[in-house]
Amino acid sequence: MSAKTKISVVDLRMEYVDENRGIRHIATDGLTLDVKENEFLCVVGPSGCGKSTLLSAIAGFLKPRGGTVSMDGRPILEPGADRGVVFQEYALLPWKTVLENVGLGLKLRGVAKAERDAVAMRFLDITNLTHAAEKYPHELSGGMKQRAAVARTLANKPEVMLMDEPFAAVDAQTRLTLQEELVRIWDENRLTVLFITHSVEEAVFLGDRIIVLTPGPGKVRAVVDVPIPRDQRHWATINANPQFVAIRDRTLALVRGLEAA
Repeated sequence: MSAKTKISVVDLRMEYVDENRGIRHIATDGLTLDVKENEFLCVVGPSGCGKSTLLSAIAGFLKPRGGTVSMDGRPILEPGADRGVVFQEYALLPWKTVLENVGLGLKLRGVAKAERDAVAMRFLDITNLTHAAEKYPHELSGGMKQRAAVARTLANKPEVMLMDEPFAAVDAQTRLTLQEELVRIWDENRLTVLFITHSVEEAVFLGDRIIVLTPGPGKVRAVVDVPIPRDQRHWATINANPQFVAIRDRTLALVRGLEAA
């Protein structure tokens, strides 16, 4: 893995202010972390620790109250096509086909129809959705909708993919399948991925490293390396892997505050 830093977060302070009630909520304070180029970095922590707020700051949706967020050494000041975001909600346009949804970003950038359809079909193939290209979102299962959302993000060729609990709304079996698919897709495309999750097992299965945040205001409690080879990351066998079990149990203890960093 390249040692180059792709995303740098330094002493990040994020606040929400309720003007009507005069209440100030500090989501993160002194949060510092790096995301390496082509790394799959997962972030876990207790509810309210600022995981989604961190992702929104990197996406450029929210402005820091303190500290800095940068990409390739340049401050992040607003959203940009270099950062693709996949949310828990699929956000597919119901009146457009899957092919049209996946190619939407390209259309907004002025790419000709033939080219954007070709690009969209490529990523539908990568996400095993070519058979659904002419279907509408209401005809898809939850897992297919989420794969379409991933394909749409990939079609825009971002340098960084930001994923906020993307599999939380699907059933358990579909979630396992989507996790395996994501490992395969990441391995083929080698994007930089920041993945937010409440599931420690999901983080260990997907990540190269795991950032564990403290209870809010969030900051880094620990960084956990996951040296399990990618070709061993299959749910049919990984629960019998002692290394997986040990990393999972340690990470869960860190999230719960039962183990020192």
